[in-house]
Amino acid sequence: MQRRKNIFTSFICFMLLVAAATISLPNVAFSGSSLEQAGKGMTIYFDTGGPVGGTYNTIVQNGAAQAAADLGCTVEFMYSDWSPQKMIENFKQAMATSPDGIVVMGHPGDDAFAPFVKEAEEAGIIVTASDTELPRLSTQYQSRGFGYAGVDNKARGRILATEAINRFGLKKGEKALVWGLKSQPTRGMSTRGIIETLEAAGLKVDYQEISPEVDKDATLGKPLMTAYLSANPDCRIVIMDHGALTAQLENFFRAAGVGPKDIIGAGFSLSPATASAIKSGYVDLVGDGQPFLQGYLPVLQIVLSKKYGFSGLVVNTGAGFVHKGNIALIEPLAKKGLR
Repeated sequence: MQRRKNIFTSFICFMLLVAAATISLPNVAFSGSSLEQAGKGMTIYFDTGGPVGGTYNTIVQNGAAQAAADLGCTVEFMYSDWSPQKMIENFKQAMATSPDGIVVMGHPGDDAFAPFVKEAEEAGIIVTASDTELPRLSTQYQSRGFGYAGVDNKARGRILATEAINRFGLKKGEKALVWGLKSQPTRGMSTRGIIETLEAAGLKVDYQEISPEVDKDATLGKPLMTAYLSANPDCRIVIMDHGALTAQLENFFRAAGVGPKDIIGAGFSLSPATASAIKSGYVDLVGDGQPFLQGYLPVLQIVLSKKYGFSGLVVNTGAGFVHKGNIALIEPLAKKGLR
């Protein structure tokens, strides 16, 4: 008993010493007796990836805007219509303004971004990534604040496909349609993960590459889906590797004359339209990467790195699923643009 008492007393003394040391630190986060907004005076450019008003990238933007309000920095938003080429152009335009930091989405890949990130880093501009990782650049510049907020793309594809197989009892020989971006170097890893997992389970997979036009405006996918389902009425499951296309699944299925019990719909990223489709039964499973965090955390990353010298943080923003069993809890948040 005495030994336990001594250990407890030692622990309390240690914690008091830690507290005293913390209190005696120089004013890093405080100005007088009030908290500072650590990002005050900083300007950050943020490429949201998609178009203005896009279902997915608007949630990313909401997260970044909240971070700007919390931290006191200015965030300038850019829109790329999910075009890798436009993402590179946006980066160069942002860099020309000499901001404190730039947030990118990694769709163009390490090779495409490398020379421009190098130039930015040499100019003292902190770069970090959201949504789609840039693994080589992140490793190279992590000590200077290059982090990543998002999910492992290959893993997210595999996890969604595995969950669908197990949850819906998909069987060998059944047909699946996957719409994705397999051609893109890093972003396409998610699509490849879905296809590989389904094929390993013995399913017959038809693949449709998302065109730049449909990537920008998901509603343009309706005639393609109608034509496919008309020619393949035995398709058991459709998986959309794209948030905006997932949000259109109910419209696509209705246009094709397919009822909610006739086919399984799955995809990524929540939105009000997707939440409604889950409730109506047209969307059965959604992988949730929590894009609000993919907006908030990169802004926080740049502010922390710029002001306090923190290195890049790699944060997995989610590996959960949304479905009919939990949509009642999450739908109000989706309507507010938080989920």
